[in-house]
Amino acid sequence: MTTPLLLGEYGDRLVIRLNRPEVRNAIDRATVDALHTVCAQLEETPKIAMLIGSGGTFAAGADIAQLRERRSKDALAGINSGIFDRIRKLPMPVIALIDGYCLGGGAELAYACDFRIGTPAAKIGNPETGLGILAAAGASWRLKELVGEPLAKEILLAGRVLTAEEALAVRLLNEVVPADDLETAGHQLANRIAAQGPLAVRLTKTVFHAPREAHPVIDDIAQAVLFETPDKYDRMTSFLDKRKVT
Repeated sequence: MTTPLLLGEYGDRLVIRLNRPEVRNAIDRATVDALHTVCAQLEETPKIAMLIGSGGTFAAGADIAQLRERRSKDALAGINSGIFDRIRKLPMPVIALIDGYCLGGGAELAYACDFRIGTPAAKIGNPETGLGILAAAGASWRLKELVGEPLAKEILLAGRVLTAEEALAVRLLNEVVPADDLETAGHQLANRIAAQGPLAVRLTKTVFHAPREAHPVIDDIAQAVLFETPDKYDRMTSFLDKRKVT
């Protein structure tokens, strides 16, 4: 039996490869279960994560054969919405590397990530209403935050699928690179993140996603924690020493 995910560990980061190319990496229950296992690992040992597909596709959506048989109790269980929310809340940033189709549940997985890098072949959209359902695993509210209400409604209500160029123009994609350079671009972004203070990155992500009413208290508490760390002192000392030299 083929494992739904392939993992590659590279020190401070983890590459997570969706591994169902025969069905364009459709997200089935086994994939969800495997993602929960990986999330538990990343929650215990925080690392930058990179999500990528196999076979020239990121993820063409949820597994329609499984989705067709789901009933109200399955919707209320939040099978996909639960794992995507858990991914969004991971302590360190998550980078989606998108080649080819990124549709439906696959798009919602990408929306839950902190960054998205695509190839010229990337196609991003949510065709759920064409199947008689809604994009209930985050797109119905997260997409508006990412691209604004007018475009989000066009994608969600009229079935518009964005090309890579269109997604880059609205910053849904941070960057577009040739397919052969996709994973390298992910590592380059991960390198820039890794060069920052690890705890500073973690707390900044937490503060960024905190509800409006939590500010400014949560900002002050997070800063108070960082002010007491050796990393803050060492980085500022290094900065001042370099300035003296120049």
